[in-house]
Amino acid sequence: MHSNRPRLLVLTSTFPRWEGDTEPRFVEALSYELTNSFDVVVLVPHCKGAIRRETITSKGRSIEVRRFRYCPAAMETLAYDGGMLFRVRRNPLRLLLLPLFFLAQALAAFRLHREDGFDAVHAHWMVPQGFVAVTLRILARRFPPVLVTSHGGDLYGLRGPVFESLKRWILTRADAVTVVSHAMRNYCADHSLVPGKIIVQSMGVDLEGTFTPGDTANTRGGLVFVGRLVEKKGVEYLIEAMALLISKYPQLMLTIVGDGPLRESLTALALTQGVNDRVRFLGSVPNEEVPDYLRAAAIFAMPSIVAASGDQEGLGLVAVEAQGCGCAVVATDLPAIRDTVIDGETGLMARPADAADLANKIEVLLDDDVLRKSLAKSGRKHALEKFNWTAVGSAYSKIIRDLITDSS
Repeated sequence: MHSNRPRLLVLTSTFPRWEGDTEPRFVEALSYELTNSFDVVVLVPHCKGAIRRETITSKGRSIEVRRFRYCPAAMETLAYDGGMLFRVRRNPLRLLLLPLFFLAQALAAFRLHREDGFDAVHAHWMVPQGFVAVTLRILARRFPPVLVTSHGGDLYGLRGPVFESLKRWILTRADAVTVVSHAMRNYCADHSLVPGKIIVQSMGVDLEGTFTPGDTANTRGGLVFVGRLVEKKGVEYLIEAMALLISKYPQLMLTIVGDGPLRESLTALALTQGVNDRVRFLGSVPNEEVPDYLRAAAIFAMPSIVAASGDQEGLGLVAVEAQGCGCAVVATDLPAIRDTVIDGETGLMARPADAADLANKIEVLLDDDVLRKSLAKSGRKHALEKFNWTAVGSAYSKIIRDLITDSS
């Protein structure tokens, strides 16, 4: 039985598939926050081994999850494990699944709305979710207003005249648009993607229950990296920086948490750079274990770059997770990361794709415990002020409530 509260349909292609999954959880976390104001149903693609329909609960808050089928389970390989853009680039034949995916998602969203009568739709990523939601908004009678949120990969990674036109079409027809960093809004302005109606509102981090400093302040040591091993993460420059550092710090250890298509080549690079015994590749670990590695490290390194495809960080929330755990941060100076790391105040910035400068910034913190601890302290304070989920959830709730009011 439905309550009298507004009902919100969330469309996303990134969501945990089962308990203990290593898929990013930020859409799930935001959805839980939105249950403070709305009854939330999340529509996500099905994959082999996932439950078609379930209710998940956290801290007394519940979300209904529906997973739509778009082909036989063995062929449902378009989403998850790196995201749709990555999956298509890895195997271009998956492009053949896109029409089926679009159609199945659109039909599932339309049927859900016909059954449940949603008051608003929150579509994460312009393609495919934003495209599907906006198309339904145009074609279906009384389909609810649509908020489209871009997280970066869709904005930066989809390039060329056709995709620029598609992004413009989606953003100009959405009822509201959010991006997760000021750099993304600037990109929209530079490419005439209706910057006037775009709101900057980041995702959040659980800085009170999950990403906390713990009691490891006196036992921290070494470097840690957390993320997928893909080009835009720039991990090769971190390994090259390690090769420059070990002559002065022979016991220094780098722990790499995460997996991806570049793992084999990065392992080979560590060997050729002579640091294979100083670099640990842990692969993917359960999300709940990530804070333990951040708490154990003295410095979190984020050597991100702009990939050859143009893809780059949309925000870099992993730096906020590190700050939440009391880790000093050394990151590369990319526009989006400036929302999370303020050079000299909440961390240090190095030039992108410059192993020597990255090594130099790490060396500064290895040699200066006072500065390292000061940056870690101010980093956590900054994170709590800007990226705590409670504040982020309240901001998105207001955006969606205003959307419903304006469209009524």
